[in-house]
Amino acid sequence: MKYIFHIILVFALFFAGSVQAQEADSLINLDDVEFTTGADTQLLDTAVTEDVVFSDGQDSVSQDTTAKASASAVAAPQESKSLWGIFIAGLIGGFAAFLMPCIFPMVPLTVSFFTKKSDSRSKAISQAFLYGLFIIVIYVALGMLITIAFGPEALNALSTNGIFNFLFFLLLVVFAASFFGAFEITLPSSFVNKIDSNSDKSGLVGLFFMSASLAVVSFSCTGPIIGTLLVEAATKGERLGPAVGMFGFSLALAIPFVLFAMFPSLLKSLPKSGGWLNSVKVVLGFLELALAMKFLSNVDLAYNWQLLDREIFLALWIVIFGLMGLYLLGKIKFSHDSDLAFLSVPRLVLTIVIFSFVVYMIPGMWGAPLKSIAAFLPPIGTQDFDISSASGQSATATDAASRKHYSHFHSRATIKGFDPYYDYDEALAAAKAQNKPLMIDFTGWTCVNCRKMEASVWSDPKVKGLINENFILVELYVDEHDLKLPEAEQYVSKETGKKINTVGKKNTDFQITRFQSNSQPLYAIVGADEQLLVPASGANYDIESYAAYLQSAIDAYKAK
Repeated sequence: MKYIFHIILVFALFFAGSVQAQEADSLINLDDVEFTTGADTQLLDTAVTEDVVFSDGQDSVSQDTTAKASASAVAAPQESKSLWGIFIAGLIGGFAAFLMPCIFPMVPLTVSFFTKKSDSRSKAISQAFLYGLFIIVIYVALGMLITIAFGPEALNALSTNGIFNFLFFLLLVVFAASFFGAFEITLPSSFVNKIDSNSDKSGLVGLFFMSASLAVVSFSCTGPIIGTLLVEAATKGERLGPAVGMFGFSLALAIPFVLFAMFPSLLKSLPKSGGWLNSVKVVLGFLELALAMKFLSNVDLAYNWQLLDREIFLALWIVIFGLMGLYLLGKIKFSHDSDLAFLSVPRLVLTIVIFSFVVYMIPGMWGAPLKSIAAFLPPIGTQDFDISSASGQSATATDAASRKHYSHFHSRATIKGFDPYYDYDEALAAAKAQNKPLMIDFTGWTCVNCRKMEASVWSDPKVKGLINENFILVELYVDEHDLKLPEAEQYVSKETGKKINTVGKKNTDFQITRFQSNSQPLYAIVGADEQLLVPASGANYDIESYAAYLQSAIDAYKAK
């Protein structure tokens, strides 16, 4: 059953995260851009130095080399997976856009234009191929402009920045309202007319402007999809993320035009345009609204507003998807909808899947783990009533409540059955005292893959036992903006030049300085000398492989 729900999320959240793609754990370029929580936005230029300053004040080239090597080892496969996820998300978004009422009816007209204007079938196919190629060029160029405008490091900063997450939330709500028919998002008519007038030219120039005309004329339908895709691709922090996402989107959009030009007889198999096209828009509107809740949840967690707790989030999703199911049944009607004379088989099947998903989410209101969607939900610690809490928690250490930051973090714990520290120095002292290796978990409130690791891997009894019995665990939240450092503990980073005045900034600075990485999750296991026992690891959803990774660290510690 969980795979059905994964399919829903792939369609609903058509971007990398939704297709279970890992966020990039890449080697960070420290020309970092930081958006402060105040009114000012600063661009802080920094450079990577050869010697890294560690928390104990000692310089170590060998440690720096080890850290860089381990971070690089994590980076390559994770970056590749992340880009593939963004590409697949773009494909899904492109195929969804093809079914929009602004594009689908244009297919027969466009194909007939090529077949009638050309002297031969081969020429018609070549023109259609160029038409599709220009579509890809236009959208990929748009993706590249996003990266050029913001810069890859700034894109990485967006994923954990509360202000931008809130703006993304508002943007997706606007997109949803547009799909519901409240208004249309259009480009200026003068711009549209100018592009369209150039499409009458002959040769490659005319074909290019025909492709551009498709992009601008269909913007009212594709704009929200493109905007959502670019937002998600941008917040992955990948340098090529927006371009790769747009490549997938444009490829899915171009393929049908080329395919039907090659085989015009297939046009007869296309369903006729009708009210179902608007239904596609409305369904996507519900999905945009559901996704908007995730960005609002990111802000709520980062700034500790405690407004969108787990059960409130689930209640909103249950209502949104429930309304979607009622809409598919024809019980809800929007202004642009036609009367639903009967219920088609595909519509019925989709309705059954949607309502099954709603029923699946209901136990989560009382603390059910909901592993299939746990990565998108607020942490389990925000749940007001958890029926499994009595049996789900391990025994808490006697000194737990007196630990630094314990009450602030533990009351919103993202995982059950663990007894972590939340301050590195305190955890290191405990590891030395108990003669255990220290497991550092660089995590974040807004980290989707962190939640997925916790729900899918750390919840496994074997993994949980290895961590609880053999390690001192410290969780370092890199996006904790609410908890300020005491004045005496604030400083300016020697590595990045930033003012470090919050716990989140301190943890981020430590991760960048020590491990040359600024993406989460990152798991680093060190001994009493603070040197890595095994290379740092990113997300690994294979339980046996991750357990073997933990065991290798245990063996390395015992061998010292």
